[in-house]
Amino acid sequence: MEKVFLSRHAESELSVQGILNGDPRVPCGLTALGSEQARGLGQTLASEPIELAITSDFERCRLTARIALAGWDVRWLELPELGDIRNGSFESGQIANLLRWADSASATEPAPGGGESHVGAARRFAAGVRAVLERPERAALVISHQLPLAYVLCAAKGRSPAPQIDSVPYAQPIVLESEQLECAVDTLEAWARRPDW
Repeated sequence: MEKVFLSRHAESELSVQGILNGDPRVPCGLTALGSEQARGLGQTLASEPIELAITSDFERCRLTARIALAGWDVRWLELPELGDIRNGSFESGQIANLLRWADSASATEPAPGGGESHVGAARRFAAGVRAVLERPERAALVISHQLPLAYVLCAAKGRSPAPQIDSVPYAQPIVLESEQLECAVDTLEAWARRPDW
């Protein structure tokens, strides 16, 4: 892989309500605005030599890619490693409740009720990015989620994850070259070995 276009999924039926969905088995389509955002993503990428569409295993990511790349001749791949963080007992609740808990939790502490720690999620995201890098295609569109993308974009600049993350807009492509992706993998793996919060 030489270059990827990273994008968060378009606005979904649950995200617009501030509801957590870290379980890919839960149906979650796009809003009408989300469908428009996905079409706009496709228009933005119309002249790019994308050979592969990669999504997490969540419906909102698959739908965003299908709408954006409708009519394109590309290969398709799902990578569960790029899925959203598992929320444990916060699942299907308001995002604000999880954020309040996370403010005082360490990076190694999994969300109660069978959730995932930020360290565990970072290791998984790094494995997903490594799988992308190993693909033979030259350019890919990768549709994922707020947290994975925030971690990868931060790590691509050589910065470790932090408790507060930058917001990633819906359905807006961000280009990363393979060297930046390799930096992201190295940074995430190093941080996961010695997390600093």
